[in-house]
Amino acid sequence: MVTITFIGAGSVVFAKNLMTDIFSFERLRDSTITLMDIDPQRLDRAAEIGEAIVDSHDLPGEIRATTDRREALEGADYVFNMINVGGEEPFENEIRIPEEYGVEQAVGDTLGPGGVFRSLRTAPTVLDIARDMEELCPDALLLNYTNPMAILCWAVDEATDTDVVGLCHSVQHTTAAIGRYLDVPSEELQHWVAGINHMAWYLELEHEGEDCYPALRDAADDPDIYAQDPVRFDVMDHFGAFITESSHHLSEYLPYFRTDRDVIDELTPEEEFGHYTIEWMPTGRYLEHWRSYQPDLEGELEIDEDDVALERSPEYGSRLVHSIETDEERRMNLNVRNDTGAIANLPDESCVEVPCLIDGRGIHPCSVGDLPSQLAALNRTNIAVQERAVTAILERDETALRQAVKLDPLTAAALDLEAIDEMVDDLLAANAEYLPDLN
Repeated sequence: MVTITFIGAGSVVFAKNLMTDIFSFERLRDSTITLMDIDPQRLDRAAEIGEAIVDSHDLPGEIRATTDRREALEGADYVFNMINVGGEEPFENEIRIPEEYGVEQAVGDTLGPGGVFRSLRTAPTVLDIARDMEELCPDALLLNYTNPMAILCWAVDEATDTDVVGLCHSVQHTTAAIGRYLDVPSEELQHWVAGINHMAWYLELEHEGEDCYPALRDAADDPDIYAQDPVRFDVMDHFGAFITESSHHLSEYLPYFRTDRDVIDELTPEEEFGHYTIEWMPTGRYLEHWRSYQPDLEGELEIDEDDVALERSPEYGSRLVHSIETDEERRMNLNVRNDTGAIANLPDESCVEVPCLIDGRGIHPCSVGDLPSQLAALNRTNIAVQERAVTAILERDETALRQAVKLDPLTAAALDLEAIDEMVDDLLAANAEYLPDLN
């Protein structure tokens, strides 16, 4: 039996998907899944769905639920982190206050003022989880799904002895998008992808032994296809490689696309992004999506066959657990510390997203060598922000916080240094109750 803990299980839809993923493997069907959230109503919703999954398939597994984090972590083998600290108010502030200054973020959860401030309010709780794990389940693996991925994993690696790995779905979703553009089944594509989270590069892309890049460049010349992913196609054209993460996200990690309202208005296609469709360019559009996915806590929960179907999603989490538990080897892109030198021309202490082999002995990052210099240079612009944010978190250093925002490519393209300080002042004041005290 495997004991798996979900911290932040009140993310009901995501928790449901992870539970069905885990129980879809026969070897994991006797798992004990412990759900933990600070919101009892959300927790009850997730537990109801989990129990329905177990009951409808007569599984030997067990669902437990608790609002006590330490109780949930006691004896766990794997800990999934999917918390959201603070809820809607600070999230909206992190979008709207920069918008007032002319910093037009698309999502604001990974980089930029939004990502930096989100890390500052989220990291203390994630570090508390990791430190509890050191005491209560020292051999457990922390699987982090919470953004900003790289900053949080970097902080945990730097400050604790807990083993942590970051999981994202951008490689799976990007490969599916490329399959659509090329009219090729995505499962038939072979790729070698490396970089950082939300900015990893398709260094190799093949179908049946043939390089796909010529066909992908031809596809970009089709106006209908280009309109689905203009930022990524432009980056490929100028820098030579297709990139993970969708155009709406990518646009806010670079200085080129979100400083001119006419450009933002021009580049507003609807894009398939996983299981939903959004307009990716307008500022804060993701906030509306986030609201739409909050569970309805009123009335009785209605559960249908689709809710309990043991259909496996593209998420890596269950596959990673299954490989470690069964010694079935898999390769997947994961976010890990670069101290093995997986990417030789990125900093050793940074968090990189690279191919990893998973087996019964654990996670083994693959050696990528040097990225092409122009791709590494773009990664470093984001890593510089991440490094200053980690310093701000671990040392409670307000100067490092301000430097992180000043180094952000989009912010620097939109504002001068004095205006950035004023924006940071406003964010600190607006979100004071959600943030640690700074020196």
